[in-house]
Amino acid sequence: MRTTKGAARNKAKKKLFRKARGYRGGRGKLLRSTKETLVRAGAFAFRDRRVRKRDFRRLWITRISAACRERGLRYSEFVAGLKKANIELDRKSLAEIAVSDPAGFDQVMDCVKAALAA
Repeated sequence: MRTTKGAARNKAKKKLFRKARGYRGGRGKLLRSTKETLVRAGAFAFRDRRVRKRDFRRLWITRISAACRERGLRYSEFVAGLKKANIELDRKSLAEIAVSDPAGFDQVMDCVKAALAA
């Protein structure tokens, strides 16, 4: 009696098609297209998990820079002043403060300006 892969193969295919739900046309219906699409999707997902970190950092820097310019300081000067004043806030929290608590950002800015003047 010849053994076949029947149940195992069906299970494997079912798993692939489940991952490809919602894909257009043959990409979600045909096995070969589905496999190629999933490999590609996995590569994009891997790459973009790293790109997301870069994008958020750029956003935070843009927000901080805008808040600094409103208060008469360039971003690079602000960062230098933070180091001089020994303020160890990261860009994420600084951007959040700049957007949601302008008075708090003003206090940070005062400390930075004092450190730069000294």
